[in-house]
Amino acid sequence: MPRDRTPVSRHRVQGPQQVPHVQARRARTHGRRGADTEAHERANRLSLAEGAAGARSHFHALWTELFHVLDGVMRFTLDGVTTTVAAGGLVSVPPRTPHSFGSVPGSAAELLVVLAPGVDRFGCFRSLGRIRHGLESFDDLLAEQDRYDVHFL
Repeated sequence: MPRDRTPVSRHRVQGPQQVPHVQARRARTHGRRGADTEAHERANRLSLAEGAAGARSHFHALWTELFHVLDGVMRFTLDGVTTTVAAGGLVSVPPRTPHSFGSVPGSAAELLVVLAPGVDRFGCFRSLGRIRHGLESFDDLLAEQDRYDVHFL
């Protein structure tokens, strides 16, 4: 059955609001598995340098992405609307909602990112690191969009 890749808009932002772009310094992934060995959710902790771009505009066809800003100030653009979220803020992005994110200039940031249902994205993060260091092209990752449910716009 073909996947529906039509972007839709339904999102929620909660928490402190401030101003409106992240290069990941590190990412750690954890998942909780059920009896069927499929992950119910995946969690990543990301550290972003000042003004770093976290992710270019994309959407996920199958899962919800939840961002909890642990420290610093982040900029999120969801379905064309940009908002700033400070430490303690929470952003929920439902499936098929176009979004991008990054830390604001002058602020590094720490995030907890939870995906539900969980998708193993270790290979995706590995590719992003290799792209950043010139060891792979972005086109290589584009070929894996369905595998990681990350559809770049």
